[in-house]
Amino acid sequence: MRKVFLTVLALSIGFLVSAPASYAQGAKTGPTSAVLRDADLDKDSLHNLEVARNYFKLKKAYVAALKRCEEILAGNPNFANIDEVLFIAGRSANLLADGRGKQKAELYVVIEEGNKKKLTPEEFRNDARGYLTQLINEHPQSKFRQEAEAELQAVGGPLKPESKQ
Repeated sequence: MRKVFLTVLALSIGFLVSAPASYAQGAKTGPTSAVLRDADLDKDSLHNLEVARNYFKLKKAYVAALKRCEEILAGNPNFANIDEVLFIAGRSANLLADGRGKQKAELYVVIEEGNKKKLTPEEFRNDARGYLTQLINEHPQSKFRQEAEAELQAVGGPLKPESKQ
């Protein structure tokens, strides 16, 4: 009887001691989605960012740079370098609105309701404002903030929250 009592007592103490520790570590709820990172997705996003940088800086291929950035934004919005992605996307869209770069803006096509559509310079400019506004609002400590603010002033200022797309 004494042996059974000691075994039950040992098990009870074990449960009492381990329960608060496991609960405090988040064993019941698990890590938040902000903590969970997909290594393959981050690797792919980093590759796309490097390619976008190359297209943007070296080749002046703004359509290709914008498409790579939009792929990152759609697939990995929690990417560690999302501020740089937003900056390159905003600058690329603005340069396309001005007709600059080695690629024609007509190469950039969006599909709306099953139809292919080419963007007007004003639509490119609005997209640029959206990307740069998002950069400034969501990443105030970004090293790209000052350049983004200067770029925004040149295209009409940040978008108002109610007119965000």
